[in-house]
Amino acid sequence: MVQRTLIVFKPDAVQRGIVGELLARFERRGFRIAAARALRVDKTMAERHYAVHQGKFFFDDLVQLITASPVLAVVLEGPHAIAAVRAMVGATRPHEAAPGTIRGDYALVGLRNLIHASDAPETAVSEIALWFPEGIIEYTRDVERWMTDEGPP
Repeated sequence: MVQRTLIVFKPDAVQRGIVGELLARFERRGFRIAAARALRVDKTMAERHYAVHQGKFFFDDLVQLITASPVLAVVLEGPHAIAAVRAMVGATRPHEAAPGTIRGDYALVGLRNLIHASDAPETAVSEIALWFPEGIIEYTRDVERWMTDEGPP
């Protein structure tokens, strides 16, 4: 099942200069980049993005971190993208993230966990609409038929 999911390389990934290295992991896995944009997140957008956490003790810290510096938002597309991307990203708390995951290999503490990834199909749809109101580019790559069940034997 081909899905779309949102990932956001947070300010700590941008400031550390590792966004390209992290994005390459998703491309090497076979995910297609359907949209990408660098932006500075304002407080209103941050609060909308993190609305599910409104009222929690860490909400203000989430908003403060994501608005502190530019981010790179990316829509990835591929088979079972939501679950596969989340598995690649690793546990939310870096000290609990398995080695081999992005957070397990690159993050150390708390909210500075480098990347956001949509957690469910409904979330992905609403997050993509929030981050890419102008829509997504449609295109295909020939290599995809060699990386999915839909290609030649």
